[in-house]
Amino acid sequence: MFLTRMPINPARRGARRLMASPQAMHAAVLSGFADDPNPSVGRVLWRLDTYAQRRVSLFVASPDKPDFTHIIEQAGWPTTQTWETRSYEPLLDSLKPGQRWQFRLTANPVHSGRREDWADTKPLGHVTVKQQETWLLDRADRWGFQVRPSLVGDDEPDLAVVDRSVRRFDRKGAQVTLAVATFQGQLEVRDADALRHTLTHGVGRAKAYGCGLLTLARPPSSPSSS
Repeated sequence: MFLTRMPINPARRGARRLMASPQAMHAAVLSGFADDPNPSVGRVLWRLDTYAQRRVSLFVASPDKPDFTHIIEQAGWPTTQTWETRSYEPLLDSLKPGQRWQFRLTANPVHSGRREDWADTKPLGHVTVKQQETWLLDRADRWGFQVRPSLVGDDEPDLAVVDRSVRRFDRKGAQVTLAVATFQGQLEVRDADALRHTLTHGVGRAKAYGCGLLTLARPPSSPSSS
């Protein structure tokens, strides 16, 4: 597995088009691979992180190394910056129970529900911050981790929803609507094998549309977490 980070230039027309349509970005990301991914190793997962008005990064986890020349030419910084790809294996192999990591995840938190005019239940997006946080906390154990308690006390988890949006885009003539939330916090590894699967196969629904990629970073004050 590999993890790639690439800066996006939001001032460019091509970047705005890709950022506005998860369907278009999905197609652009997949075009960076010559062969179909091996599903036993992992799947192609991607996420757009926006840190400031002109600072946007595309993260991609993939079984093979990508070639994103076409995205750089359309939506990046062709003469000054390119993408950086690193092997994911050192981090995956280093995971052990008890480690603490900072994490970031963009996901599509949903529950099954039925409206009056529906014959069957369908996925419905969670729309409040509390619902979205509960969705993650209820599933963290099966994903191989638990969210650490917050330093402020009161048994609150170290978890924040840092961005929320409803994305609408066309797919094969129909409109797709996704309720999306980006989470940040600190986790503790409980089951290393389960967490490896989470990192390489993603979580939740809408993985093709920029959801499901969990990434880890070392807590700044905890060198012992490695």
